[in-house]
Amino acid sequence: MKPKIDGTKFGSITIDGSEIEHDVLIRLSGKIKKRKKKLSKAVFGTSHKISLDEAEHIFEKGTERLIIGSGHNDNVRLSKEASEYFKKENVRIELSPTPKAIHHWNKAKGSAIGLFHVSC
Repeated sequence: MKPKIDGTKFGSITIDGSEIEHDVLIRLSGKIKKRKKKLSKAVFGTSHKISLDEAEHIFEKGTERLIIGSGHNDNVRLSKEASEYFKKENVRIELSPTPKAIHHWNKAKGSAIGLFHVSC
């Protein structure tokens, strides 16, 4: 079951009534995981650019859509390699500032994964 995101403020996201103070990945199962930003940081020196390694970690077979909350200041982007990987896997990417991405998440139908950056 897909969890409902109640809201966000700089530095946190509230999901099903629980405030979480780190970036999150929401799996197809609805399970909420801490984002493994070190996979991107090791390649680019920042977690604001999603690496191929992180993209491979995010992906699950059966995913049709990936909703990315790019932070409150819209800083997160996909690397060219990550973008090509998701395209090859036929995953539609929706990238928007985290507050807007939350709206898309809560309205989403079908098999979606969410990745939400909670700061800049």
